Amino acid sequence: MTYTIGLDYGTNSVRGLLVDLNTGAEIATSVFNYPSGINGIITDPRDPLVARQNPKDYVDGAVFVIRQVLKEAAGSPGFNPGEVIGLGFDTTGSTPIPVDAEGTPLAFKAEFAGNIDALAVLWKDHTGHAEAAEITALAKKIRPEYLAKCGGTYSSEWFWAKILHNIRAHPEVAEHVASWVEHADWMPALFTGRTALDLIKRGICAAGHKCLFSESWGGYPDVEFLEKLDPRLVDIVATLPTTAFYAGESAGTLTAEWAKETGLREGITVSIGAFDAHLGAVGAGITPGALVKIIGTSTCDLMVAPLDKPLPDIVGLCGIVPQSVLPGYFGLEAGQSAVGDIFNWFVNTVQPAGLGHKELTEEAEKLMAGQSGLLALDWHNGNRTVLVDQRLTGSLIGLTLQTTPSEIYRAWVEATAFGARVIMERLEESGQEVTRIINCGGIAAKNPMVMQIYADVLGKPIQISGSNQTCALGSAIAASVAAGAFESFGQAIEKLTSLQEVQFVPSSKSQEVYNRLYKLYKQVHDAFGTVEGSGGSLYNVMKDLLSIKEESISE
Repeated sequence: MTYTIGLDYGTNSVRGLLVDLNTGAEIATSVFNYPSGINGIITDPRDPLVARQNPKDYVDGAVFVIRQVLKEAAGSPGFNPGEVIGLGFDTTGSTPIPVDAEGTPLAFKAEFAGNIDALAVLWKDHTGHAEAAEITALAKKIRPEYLAKCGGTYSSEWFWAKILHNIRAHPEVAEHVASWVEHADWMPALFTGRTALDLIKRGICAAGHKCLFSESWGGYPDVEFLEKLDPRLVDIVATLPTTAFYAGESAGTLTAEWAKETGLREGITVSIGAFDAHLGAVGAGITPGALVKIIGTSTCDLMVAPLDKPLPDIVGLCGIVPQSVLPGYFGLEAGQSAVGDIFNWFVNTVQPAGLGHKELTEEAEKLMAGQSGLLALDWHNGNRTVLVDQRLTGSLIGLTLQTTPSEIYRAWVEATAFGARVIMERLEESGQEVTRIINCGGIAAKNPMVMQIYADVLGKPIQISGSNQTCALGSAIAASVAAGAFESFGQAIEKLTSLQEVQFVPSSKSQEVYNRLYKLYKQVHDAFGTVEGSGGSLYNVMKDLLSIKEESISE
């Protein structure tokens, strides 16, 4: 019997999963909620764009969940911790960590205790929005190829924008930084004892999608380009390698120190790290034609396309990167900057009549499509795809004195579904036929109403991943391939992944209404989100919403 462990670092917690490679059974799971800040996120009341994390939470979380899954698995017949052969990591991204020359996070040093600007810069930190715009403008002028594979616009969610902002805004920290390391790269480096900057193996997932890395131009952005932004970036790029690796390759082996800390066997294989969504797609069983949606605080959408077939650049995508999801395939990434975060904001911050998710869902389920008369924009944390604009905000149209909390709750759900349709249509317009949709994550597993609305809006049947820990499963699969338990990802995916029996099939009646509402959503989407649409009249929107509402009620 052999096993691997996958660790999935989300926005608020890290989850561990131990998998039996012979049967595919998920033997044990564990969750560690980050103790720092609020739900693991450290903010600044002076700046709502700040979102940081304490790297110590990452380390403590890893030790906790590994120990816990081993303890839980001890009750399984025949289990032996010595038969765990691999360890894999996935994380949020871009979440870079400022480190010294030994790869030690500055946050671990006494002189930076309590300094928020020495912490990991979480993916949802948008303080670098001006720098992202500057990077985009310069690349359009002198390096258009840099933007071609990341949708045409560089985002404030990404590596170089975050670093450039830190250098300029916090020089007292920047002068002590030797380099920056993505969370997804730092975890494998830590557990293999390879944190020195010349030893860290950088993953193609983070490098290609967020760091402007491509073998076609020799790796990371060139010195001339970075020097025009800020000469201090040249020192950073000098610490970065010219090669990158895919998840499923070995980052090294577990050290004696971490074996003792976790209870694992020294010398087991540690896989190259990747982002949560990309390995979530692996855990969901991604194949060409499948659109995998990892629905959590935000949503990431993944597809794969064979490397040996021409693939056009797609405006607005977060990246088209060779082997970022599976070897032999391009990984295509898109997504929405807030989904579950919007639902949680409404329940926890607005606190509508004291109702929780369960009560709001029960009431919202009773409503028919269009009955609320509401239309919302799901941009509370900006727009990731296809507008790539973190300076956009959410909105709600159609409120009356009779509007109820459950109607508003449903409107936010519908808005995220409309945003998902914009992404799917952009992919299909670019030649990527979506033959099936697989959803995963807590919302997909726990809220049938949301899934049915998505099916009705997207107009396609929706399947649900068989694992409740799909991203952690993907990390465990990567570890199994790196450790040699399977010859290929295809073999491992066939053995270890599954889909739930339930499917959500579009209702033709609801689909007809949502097609009308989607047309209005696109009108508002383009009016607020694009220069081309900004001059268009919105005169009809409120009246059309009322007409749809009246028709819905009368049926």
